[in-house]
Amino acid sequence: MKHHSLTQIAPEGVSHNPNIRKQVMLRKGDLPHLTNFSQARFAPGQVAPGHSHDNMTEVFFVESGSGSITIDGQAYPLEPGTCVAVDIGEVHEIANTGEGELVLTYFGLQVNP
Repeated sequence: MKHHSLTQIAPEGVSHNPNIRKQVMLRKGDLPHLTNFSQARFAPGQVAPGHSHDNMTEVFFVESGSGSITIDGQAYPLEPGTCVAVDIGEVHEIANTGEGELVLTYFGLQVNP
């Protein structure tokens, strides 16, 4: 059993943009195939630049705020309640295009363990 609270987890930088802060609730090795389970907070205008993964898929859930996710050149809106799954090899970029903070809860699953 693992039990964590965001109130007790120190924020750290996101690897694709260290100015975007995240709190990692579960890390690689905590559960089979899970690479992370985290919550990230994007200030207005912040962007996690385009990148892809060759060994994992990611799932993003919008808690609050607004923005966009661009996957292989196609932009999709991010609004509260939106869930987006990104497959292996898909180039994806996330941007806060709103006036307030964009809060995403997300996890990655390792496909080739």
